[in-house]
Amino acid sequence: MNYRQFGKTDLQLSETGFGAWAIGGKSYGKVDKKESLAALAKAEELGCNFIDTAPVYGNSEIVLGEFLKGRRNKWLIATKYSGGSKNLPESAEEQLKRLQTDVIDLYQIHWVPREQEFYNDLYKLKKQGKIRYCGVSLYNASDIDFVLDNNLVDGFQVPFSLLDPFPFLKRLDKIIEHNPGVIIRSALKMGFLSGKFNAETVFKDSDDQRSKLTVNEINKLLSSVGHFDFLKEIFNSHVIAAAAYPLSFSATSTLILGTKTVEQAMLNFGQIPGQRLSDAMLTRIKNVQHELGLWKKQSYIDFLSTVKQYFKKLWF
Repeated sequence: MNYRQFGKTDLQLSETGFGAWAIGGKSYGKVDKKESLAALAKAEELGCNFIDTAPVYGNSEIVLGEFLKGRRNKWLIATKYSGGSKNLPESAEEQLKRLQTDVIDLYQIHWVPREQEFYNDLYKLKKQGKIRYCGVSLYNASDIDFVLDNNLVDGFQVPFSLLDPFPFLKRLDKIIEHNPGVIIRSALKMGFLSGKFNAETVFKDSDDQRSKLTVNEINKLLSSVGHFDFLKEIFNSHVIAAAAYPLSFSATSTLILGTKTVEQAMLNFGQIPGQRLSDAMLTRIKNVQHELGLWKKQSYIDFLSTVKQYFKKLWF
């Protein structure tokens, strides 16, 4: 396992982290707790030291709290404030209890609030020693600008995949300049970049968020994924190829991969770490992304987000 520094902090994160959404039994189908605990143990054995979870991931925090007994010092825990009926400090207190720990290594807000009181709550928790570092989970370039320009957090989490080059690449120079911790998520695009799905795939489990995709949406995703089949020739694995993409950028602190079985843990933490793509291959990928219109599409999404924030400031 390789380790990378999380921005300007003293945290050294395994370059692939344990994405704990799947073990919560919500959004990615039902799960066997014994298998989840075994997967976590295998991840630890292979050198993984970073877990990312959230209260909206079902029972994920509870399962992790059970697992971490007697081994808390081997792991760095990241979780999130997701809103709802509890305010941020109350939510954090309840999460500390579920995780059975005295401190959360990285506490994130599940979006990018523009209101300063949210960040003040984070700083207060930090001062109290209940969290070590703070961050946000963001979605677009204007979010990156906001948190970096105002020096609000220690790091952020962002989607980045072969099918989602923005906002990470659009702000890559700025990210390198400011040096925040960067957690990459969704590198497998809901599993579609894993090579496991085809036109006959049906998501029957109503607990699986992919069951809500239409046939047309699935076919569009599969068509886009097919344009990157050339990467399998390098790694002989769609999953490794998709994961190697964000790991090829030095600004990436860690890549979280959804894991709920021992088999997945062996791949995510035993085979993927250390994988990289050459500069020539990164250029080829960029050309394919342009051909698919991904850069143009995401530029439009960022534009709409900027307009939304502008009018929000005018009204509020």
